[in-house]
Amino acid sequence: MRGLPLTTSIPLENWLLFYTRRNTDVAESLLQTLNKVSGPMGIRLQRPAMIEYDDRQEALLRALQQNVGQQVQMVVVILSTIRKDKYDCVKKYLCVDCPTPSQCVVARTLSRPQTLMTIATKIALQMNCKMGGELWSVEIPLKHLMIVGIDCYHDTAAGKRSIGALVASLNQSMSRWFSKCVLQSRGQEIIDGLKVALQAALKAYYRYNKCLPSRIIVYRDGVGDGMLLSVVDYEVPQIMQSIKAMGEDYAPKLTMLVVKKRISSRFFALLDARLSNPPPGTVIDAEVTRPEWYDFFIVSHTVRARQPGPTHYNVVYDSSGLKPDHMQRLTYKLCHMYYNWRK
Repeated sequence: MRGLPLTTSIPLENWLLFYTRRNTDVAESLLQTLNKVSGPMGIRLQRPAMIEYDDRQEALLRALQQNVGQQVQMVVVILSTIRKDKYDCVKKYLCVDCPTPSQCVVARTLSRPQTLMTIATKIALQMNCKMGGELWSVEIPLKHLMIVGIDCYHDTAAGKRSIGALVASLNQSMSRWFSKCVLQSRGQEIIDGLKVALQAALKAYYRYNKCLPSRIIVYRDGVGDGMLLSVVDYEVPQIMQSIKAMGEDYAPKLTMLVVKKRISSRFFALLDARLSNPPPGTVIDAEVTRPEWYDFFIVSHTVRARQPGPTHYNVVYDSSGLKPDHMQRLTYKLCHMYYNWRK
């Protein structure tokens, strides 16, 4: 990405850089390198307010409380160690108590001159994205399409409450997203709270496009094979009911896929008479798939020293009329919209 202009860049005019006295040189090196990489990407970068803090958690929190105000666009914190408590302290304050986009980086990550340009590029990309910029986009031929992602997390430390998360695309290039989290009581179905979130997403889509989506594709994570029937018998009707609440005459085409990333399956390609890793974009939809399912595997990335883990997709409901090839191609394209991509 270095040297290429972003789709939409946000000028960074009012931001803070926190550092410890021991990391003063590291902070200056980061700032100089950010200035080098941001220009070609189209990001206008003003010099931040440089704030030194004592290397203690309570001192860092106090420095944040005293300096972060409503006009601050971004907070960058250079942490002296990888201690989780300091990172959690920053994120809790800047996500919950004083919502402000933030970026943390460990000083050791910035201490190698040969990798600093790469690290600074990634930091600049993440900062721009967190402020609402669009880094890149993919061409999606389907018009009035909304992509929805649903996941859940079971928090054993909080009395086994579940947290459901929903994201939904708002524009044609899949670069603007609505997001919402819901807390569920013990024993309550996760989709109950997400029904309200989906309705809010549809209203946000309408505000952005002046129309509702004619096609909705839901990618549902966090479902084991034993829960597939629950998704089909309970979650799909609940989603359809949520859609109906937008208007009796509103009947978009709906597709729901269950996504599984933590699987043991591995695939190899026979290239030039030797086994090697399959190239990114490889689709496996025969022989090793289940005859009673509409499912497929996609190898969406490349790795240097091991086998890439494929992702398994199982289409549990489909009224879209899309051919399997089109569904697979769309799914692979969406993999490119992960803005925290490391290459």
